[in-house]
Amino acid sequence: MAMGLRAIGKALIVTADDFNLSAGVSRGIIEAHQHGIVTETSVLVNLGDLCSAVELLAATPLLAVGLHLNLTRGRPLAPTNAGAELIGSDGQFRGSPQALPPLLGKPSVRQEFQAQLDFFVQAFGHLPVHLDTHHHVHQHPVVLEALLDLATPLKLPMRGVDPPMRQAMCARGVRTPSQLLGDVGESPYWTVARLVSVVCDLRPGLTELMCHPGYYDEAIAYSRYGRQRDVERKALCDPMVAATVQDMGVHLVTYAVVQEAV
Repeated sequence: MAMGLRAIGKALIVTADDFNLSAGVSRGIIEAHQHGIVTETSVLVNLGDLCSAVELLAATPLLAVGLHLNLTRGRPLAPTNAGAELIGSDGQFRGSPQALPPLLGKPSVRQEFQAQLDFFVQAFGHLPVHLDTHHHVHQHPVVLEALLDLATPLKLPMRGVDPPMRQAMCARGVRTPSQLLGDVGESPYWTVARLVSVVCDLRPGLTELMCHPGYYDEAIAYSRYGRQRDVERKALCDPMVAATVQDMGVHLVTYAVVQEAV
């Protein structure tokens, strides 16, 4: 880790996933940044109204923007014949990581990821600050290899979900925080109590806290993690959480510090 990061002590990236999943989700993420502790978001580029997403984020320049690569919802951006194994008969992604073919071909994934990255750059005018995936689909070994192939030449940091994945990233020279916190479930994962507890127990080094704030709307009525986003949004904006961050000497940062590490 760079000297700058070691000098910081406890550093926390707070990443809100799923920007552009719906208007309500995007609006909630902006609020959790402006009035809470969120420092970064990751954007889905093959869903929703990307032009509106770009405008919202342009008006929020301190919110860092990563790319939420997606193989599980919506339509692919690469030519259909290039990734036919990724989609169902309706031309849509198959809906979950478990629905991906067990013998998935890396070229299909690599081409789709490149198409989504190109679309991001065309829309935003710059590379994303980091890469991660919707539903942690890069836990699939073929998807991980395709993502590493994308990230390595561009020196883009990635989200490491677990220690073996972080080791694979390290072997390819791809940077990642040393710890990831966060999950989803039937109940809201991030509450005020859990956030305060995690911040109090945070160890030195760089940690990423993955979260899913938003405003529930009908566009995400299908999702098993819908109304829970309202609870996360309110928790991330709670003054007690921000006060605990300050009291514990935790520095809120973005993936930019990973890119700057030498």
